[in-house]
Amino acid sequence: MKFIDEAKIYVKAGDGGRGCVSFRREKFVPRGGPDGGDGGRGGGVIIRASLGRRTLLDFKYRQHHVAKHGGHGEGSKRTGRGSDDVEIIVPVGTVIRDAETGELLADLAADGATVIIAKGGRGGCGNARFATATRQTPRFAQPGIPGEERWITLELKLLADVGIIGLPNVGKSTFISRISAARPKIADYPFTTLVPHLGVVPYGDHESFVIADIPGLIEGAHEGLGMGMQFLRHIERTSVLLHIIDISAESYQGAWHDYELINRELGLFSPDMLKKPQVVAIAKLDLPVTRERLKNDIDIFAQKGIDLLCFSAATGEGVPKALGKLIARISPNHPPVDEGSGLVLPEETPS
Repeated sequence: MKFIDEAKIYVKAGDGGRGCVSFRREKFVPRGGPDGGDGGRGGGVIIRASLGRRTLLDFKYRQHHVAKHGGHGEGSKRTGRGSDDVEIIVPVGTVIRDAETGELLADLAADGATVIIAKGGRGGCGNARFATATRQTPRFAQPGIPGEERWITLELKLLADVGIIGLPNVGKSTFISRISAARPKIADYPFTTLVPHLGVVPYGDHESFVIADIPGLIEGAHEGLGMGMQFLRHIERTSVLLHIIDISAESYQGAWHDYELINRELGLFSPDMLKKPQVVAIAKLDLPVTRERLKNDIDIFAQKGIDLLCFSAATGEGVPKALGKLIARISPNHPPVDEGSGLVLPEETPS
């Protein structure tokens, strides 16, 4: 399924039905009087979040969502039929904004959360409503009130506890495939990951957390270079960031250089991103070149007051320790998880 995380749609609630102008005319009833009924209510447009949806793909092919108008009033004080609401289902984590003003209309961050995005118009009153002692034969009625209409934008922000950040090809996808059942595309070239991926990581007794892998960032991503920063919204809700660094590349300029580069891009996207706690780790520990360069980088980060972890997602070395650090940040009250204790690493899927 193609991953779509932005959509622009038009919603139009139904107009209220118009009131009826009618007079009772029956045999042997000389003074029947006005009996025009009210118009029915127009249908509204409701947006509901559901865990059953993972993408906004449906809205790429259907942009207009229009509810039916209310029925018109009739004689004998019969009210017009009200129309049913139109319900739009979106993934949990969808943010709704007015397309013209950018105003935040709703943030559907929970399963079953709903919002009335366009209210149906109220039906007009029939002439029976306007009869008084001094005005016994009103020959007018109200028109129905138009339903609300607007263009809105839907923006999906995935719900995850941990977000993985780093340059392209640092091993983010390999790591998430190692610790969860997620199977993103893995290859030895940059920008293998083109869309975000979610994985569920079990630990302890029936506990788990959700981790999100997003496409890699490069210098100038805030200006649209590489994959740009369009997917960073998916880690805005995370509690902690796992910052993975690869020091085995030929273009190696130091782990601290890569660390500052990524954080600079995060700050340009949103200063709040820099306030999130980060677990920083060197990947690809199984490569000899990584072990050769490691000591110097560890000392530099230690001078900055940052504890630098190391792991190999290919062999599993150091992975439980990295997970233990993440769990300690996500669940501070959880008992400490030692390497090889309480962590359930999924078996490798046979190729």
